[in-house]
Amino acid sequence: MIRIFCLSVSLLASSPAALAQSGAVVASANKAALREPSTGGFVHAVQVYPFAEGVIYRLFAAPERVSDIALQPGETLSAVAAGDTVRWTVGDTTSGSGDTKRTHILVKPFSVGLSTNLIITTDRRVYRVQLTSRAGAAMAAISWSYPADELLAQARQREAAEAARPVSADVAIERLDFAYEISGDRPAWRPIRAFDDGRQSWIEFPPAIASGEAPPLFILGDDGEAELVNYRMAGNFYVVDRLFAAAELRLGGKKQKVVRITRSASGHARRGRGK
Repeated sequence: MIRIFCLSVSLLASSPAALAQSGAVVASANKAALREPSTGGFVHAVQVYPFAEGVIYRLFAAPERVSDIALQPGETLSAVAAGDTVRWTVGDTTSGSGDTKRTHILVKPFSVGLSTNLIITTDRRVYRVQLTSRAGAAMAAISWSYPADELLAQARQREAAEAARPVSADVAIERLDFAYEISGDRPAWRPIRAFDDGRQSWIEFPPAIASGEAPPLFILGDDGEAELVNYRMAGNFYVVDRLFAAAELRLGGKKQKVVRITRSASGHARRGRGK
C-alpha cells in the first residue's frame, strides 16, 4: 500500500512538461526499435526478419484474413499476451513433429484501423510484435532468421574441426616414448602424461586447461637452472620442438604451484639420447 501511494504521489507531482518529455523519449525509442517489412525480406509470401533482442517487428493484418507468426522449429511456446483481446483474435497451433515441430501464432483483426502489440515468450527468447490492421493486402506470415544461433553453430563447427585435427603431423607412432614421470603439486591443470617421438615432446593436460590459466613451461639444465622454452598449444597439448630430460610447469605468485616432468632413466638408456 505504501509503495503504491508513494508512486502515485510521484506521478502527480511530475509536471506536464516532464511527462510529455518522458512520453517523447519512449515514443522515440519504440520507433527506433521498430522493424518494418522490406521487399528483400520476403521469401515468397513470408517476411523473414533477422531476430535481435529488444526489436519490435511489424505485422500488417486485415479483417477476414488470418496472419501467421511462425516461431523457430523446435522452439517451445510459453505464453502469448496481446494488448487488445477484444478486437483481435489470437490463437496458436503447431506444424510438423519431432525436431521439425513448429509453433504458429495466428492473428486476425475484426476491423481496419486497429493497432496493438503482441508479446510471445518461449523457452529460447521473447518476441515483440506490433500488429496493425488496414484495408487491402494482409501479410500472410512472418518468421525469423537467427544470426546469433548461426554464428554459435559456426563456432561450434570450428571447435569440432579443431578438436578433430591431429595435434602434430608426421608423427612416428612406433617411436613414441612414454617413459616420463610427473611429480610435484597437484593443481587442476596437472598434466596427464608426457611423451616424445625422438624429435618432439608432448605434454597432455586435462580438458579443463582450455578454460583456465595455462602454466608456462621451463626446461631444467644440467646445473638445475630453469630456462623458459618455446612451445605451442594444440588443444589440450603443449608441443615442444625439442627433447628434454627434466622440465617444470610453474604457476602462481607466493604460493606457486610447481609440477615436474622427468624423463625416466630407463627411457633415456633405451633410446640412447641426450636431452
